[in-house]
Amino acid sequence: EVLSYAQNAAPVLIVGETGVGKELVAKELHRWSDRRDAPFVAVNAGAIPESLAPSELFGHRKGAFTGAYADQIGAIAAADRGVLFLDEIGDMPLDIQAQVLRVLDDGLVTKVGSRTPTAVDFRLVTATNVDLRRGVEEGRFRRDLFHRIEVLVIRVAPLRERGDDVIEIGEAIIKSL
Repeated sequence: EVLSYAQNAAPVLIVGETGVGKELVAKELHRWSDRRDAPFVAVNAGAIPESLAPSELFGHRKGAFTGAYADQIGAIAAADRGVLFLDEIGDMPLDIQAQVLRVLDDGLVTKVGSRTPTAVDFRLVTATNVDLRRGVEEGRFRRDLFHRIEVLVIRVAPLRERGDDVIEIGEAIIKSL
């Protein structure tokens, strides 16, 4: 499944419990894709404080806010021509979801404090450990963004259900260290 999805340009949503290796799957998608020589940029959407999310994702111009002492490229622009991996996308605030959706629709990203958009081309891979459909129903996740990211879905079984795969996963983790 990973190999066939790697050759597709459509967004991928990886679903699984915490600790099952969703980021490893995302890295394999990148490694086997036509974008393998371009950046793989991983962002844990649930770990970024809401006030810093626009700067982290979209970048900022010098002086855009207190503490912005220099221009900073955001994760989206850093992933240009490569893969942007948004982990725990289900924890992303609604207003940031709207901004990410706009980038997906337009292919343009605008730094905080700028009015000049920059064209970006990246493959979006997202991951979640929550039920995004329920999030949509409960108003915690945007329906339009959900439909954009659920084009290709990979479900990663919990380790307790993986049998002999656990050994391979352990070996892959050891190799990565």
